[in-house]
Amino acid sequence: MSALKRILLVEDSENDVTLILAAFAEAHLADKVVVANDGQEALDYLYRQGSHAGRPAENPAVVLLDLKLPRVDGLQVLGRMKSDPDLKLVPVVMFTSSREEVDLVRSYGLGANAYVIKPVSFLELESALEGLRVFWTQVNEPPPDTAPTLKGGE
Repeated sequence: MSALKRILLVEDSENDVTLILAAFAEAHLADKVVVANDGQEALDYLYRQGSHAGRPAENPAVVLLDLKLPRVDGLQVLGRMKSDPDLKLVPVVMFTSSREEVDLVRSYGLGANAYVIKPVSFLELESALEGLRVFWTQVNEPPPDTAPTLKGGE
């Protein structure tokens, strides 16, 4: 079996990162999550620049992307990814607290694969993340050469 692909979490809230990693820990996947604390760090990871220059070339299985980020916002990251031939097939889930219709419409317009509003309770968060993980790593049939290999409990 090939190496397990990573999930890229792009989130600037330290509290949200802690809760999301705890939810992934329940599925034994917390060590498979790479955290970028702003949009520029996410782009550095995706393009293997700066502190991420030495990372393996493999793209993440899925990107969980917040909208409101410092330096480079989530919509700018999404736009860059979906306009890049090497990144456009990487699934991007907008994972945000914004219920604004304009954010939803702009996200899908730029090529988001899904738009999920962050649940308030930890149990709902855990359930939502497990659903995302199962869908993007087990149910969804990705294009060739982008197939994620994450399985729960591995």
